[in-house]
Amino acid sequence: MSSTPSPSSNGDSSPAVAIVTSIVGAIVVIAVTYFILRCMLIRMRLRYGDGRRASGDPEQPTATVPATTLDSRIGTEPVEKFLKDILKEKPMRFTPQDLENFTQNYGQVLGSGGFGVVYKGQFLNGLPMAVKLLNSAMSKRAEEQFVAEIGTIGRTYHINLVKLYGFCFDKSVKALVYEYMENGSLDKYLFNDDQRIEWGKLHEIAVGTAKGIRYLHEECQQKIVHYDIKPANVLLTANFTPKVADFGLAKFCDREGISSVTTLTGARGTPGYAAPELWMPIPVTHKCDVYSFGMLLFEILGRRRNLSVLGTEQSQELEWFPLLVWTKFEEGNMESIISSCGIGEKDREKAERMCQVALWCVQYKPEERPAMNSVVRMLEGEQEIVPPTHPFHYMTSVSASSVSGITSGTAVTDSTGIDDSNSSSVLERPLI
Repeated sequence: MSSTPSPSSNGDSSPAVAIVTSIVGAIVVIAVTYFILRCMLIRMRLRYGDGRRASGDPEQPTATVPATTLDSRIGTEPVEKFLKDILKEKPMRFTPQDLENFTQNYGQVLGSGGFGVVYKGQFLNGLPMAVKLLNSAMSKRAEEQFVAEIGTIGRTYHINLVKLYGFCFDKSVKALVYEYMENGSLDKYLFNDDQRIEWGKLHEIAVGTAKGIRYLHEECQQKIVHYDIKPANVLLTANFTPKVADFGLAKFCDREGISSVTTLTGARGTPGYAAPELWMPIPVTHKCDVYSFGMLLFEILGRRRNLSVLGTEQSQELEWFPLLVWTKFEEGNMESIISSCGIGEKDREKAERMCQVALWCVQYKPEERPAMNSVVRMLEGEQEIVPPTHPFHYMTSVSASSVSGITSGTAVTDSTGIDDSNSSSVLERPLI
């Protein structure tokens, strides 16, 4: 008698098949997930690096992370990179060996001045820099300016302020490391007939410079007074974006109260640009920068130095451009100024605004000068300009000798308008 297979024999195999299928499926899912995670990890390593850096890179080196913990860092790598970028905003301290490597043993000179020589260099990642190597025997004044540079520009960041990457303070080497500015300083485009840029771009440079000063006065946690605004201290990037530089004379001051008035131990600034109060025993405020910016505006307007010598060797007289602008403005004859400056019809309105803003900035009394926020708005046409009052009414008589005196004795400066003690010539002046 043949036996009939029990129906339970096939039913017993069904749970086993289900278990095997589940295990295989789980293994496949785990394998695929692991593969995806490894691909993401490799991609992020290629994008952000492995955290180790060579000497001279602005980022700080990080310890090597064990392979067993790398997977857990997939979600934190972007945050780590962000935090490193934030830390890079602070100036770094470099060694003398770093500077030699950056500059290839100081191979390319950019310029020189009373406090040292400026060299071109670059980080290991190719980012260019300017290294100002200071004289080893620093005077007390040079030390004060070294500290002022780091203490002011080292704490700020703005598109219209030069960036300080770091410094070196060693027994044998003292230096400041800045971002490299491809087009040098503004003065060579204002006072050199061989290097001219269109006036519309000059207007953009004026607005950008004003925004940089506005940031120092009104947007920093502590107000910063620059004290030496002039064309030589406005540097230009490859696309002519202006950046205010040289904070060696800068000082902090509070925003309100008595502390908003600074106490000076000696005259500051450059003759021809320095506000009258800088040469007198009276309180000094941030409005001295406004005056200097006004003098800068006149030179941008005319693409010439404010003080020029006219006539022949036998018969010479001095012409002070700011006074000439006021005279024509008072006569209602701004057209003659604009035409003589070679400014086209398309820029006429901007030029007229710049004339009036400059006249307001150089008012004799500091309290009558506008704040830099108003200066920016007026230059950009966002704020109506009230006709300026006479800024030079304190000049009782107008003559060549009196004009020379008002501009603070041009004889003590060289042809670049910079104090001889700090510079030798327009070709040798440092770019920073």
